[in-house]
Amino acid sequence: MTDLRAAIGRYAERFHTAVGNEHHVASPLGAWLLLALAASAAPGDERLADALGMAPEEAARSAEMLLKEPHPLVAAATAVWHTHWVLPEAMADWRDRLPVNTEVGALPDQAGLDRWASDHTYGMIERFPITITPDVALVLGSALATKVTWQAPFELGAPASLGPRSPWAGQVTEILRSPETHRAFIAESRSAGRVAVHIAAADGGLEVMSVAAAPDVAPARVIAAAHEELSPLSLYDLPLGETDLWNLREVQSTNPGSEDHQAFLPAWSVTSQHDLSAPGLGFGAVADVLAPLLRVPPGGFQAAQSATARYDRYGFEAAAVSGFALMAGAAHQQTGVARTADLRFGHPYAVIAVASPHEPGPWHRLPVFSAWVASPR
Repeated sequence: MTDLRAAIGRYAERFHTAVGNEHHVASPLGAWLLLALAASAAPGDERLADALGMAPEEAARSAEMLLKEPHPLVAAATAVWHTHWVLPEAMADWRDRLPVNTEVGALPDQAGLDRWASDHTYGMIERFPITITPDVALVLGSALATKVTWQAPFELGAPASLGPRSPWAGQVTEILRSPETHRAFIAESRSAGRVAVHIAAADGGLEVMSVAAAPDVAPARVIAAAHEELSPLSLYDLPLGETDLWNLREVQSTNPGSEDHQAFLPAWSVTSQHDLSAPGLGFGAVADVLAPLLRVPPGGFQAAQSATARYDRYGFEAAAVSGFALMAGAAHQQTGVARTADLRFGHPYAVIAVASPHEPGPWHRLPVFSAWVASPR
């Protein structure tokens, strides 16, 4: 079975290459999950396999496992919504192959999608990243969110500890200094060469790893390195002295031969919006797969992600909502004979409001409000 972490790492490198080098946060996994939903409808599609980094049917099984056995600190949700003019029989086969916890149903309005995004991200993301228009036939959604507290909070340090060549040293008044219980080390990565690594652990089984490479290494390569299994190098195998990434020195100690690491980081926060239509991200293939499956004339697609994160002395929180919309061409409108009636409320009339709960009970079909309308506004 293909290594899921490696597949997500490969997709993350593509994702961040497409996003660019500006300050941003994203969830490549959130976008990958949307591809995996579509993969259950196209087990042999080579374009999807290329984007997913594994066979589509294998990706669908991986998504099933992630959603069926959620991490206790990561809220995860997926959904597939369709319009009333997508025929039920066209959905039936695919629906049976979707992960069991995926919400499937009628396409909500924009406010309904926004509520779904907020409900599944602890309110951190209030708007679904896709805009509903009359030609939207199908929407895929994924949401991931976490809010954690560090097992040991950071201490505070002086900005000068970021190094004499750091552009941030003069921009902040305090930085974060790792306590003894945090992990920090230097590693040799395949993607970005030698890197500095810091890992903060949260109660309940979540770790947040920071990885820094030389300033001239492309961001996507550093992100790829962070997805690798990194192992510490011995400080005795490295030259003494100062670099952009560390200051290695020798000090007097009562524990000769020991190694000690301390990390200095800035606190940060960011909110980002990402267009996911770049070819390497796979959503063009999703549109090509789903349009014929659902018997929808192709009309293009939307794919986007909203993400937010905050990293500070006491903890970490992040959320991402990814969305894909399949657009239908003009031919989706069905024509035929119909009848219509114009109902005219042109004189005083009555209004009654009746409770309609899903289950029988004391409120079932109970009139709650009634009115007589005799003065139109």
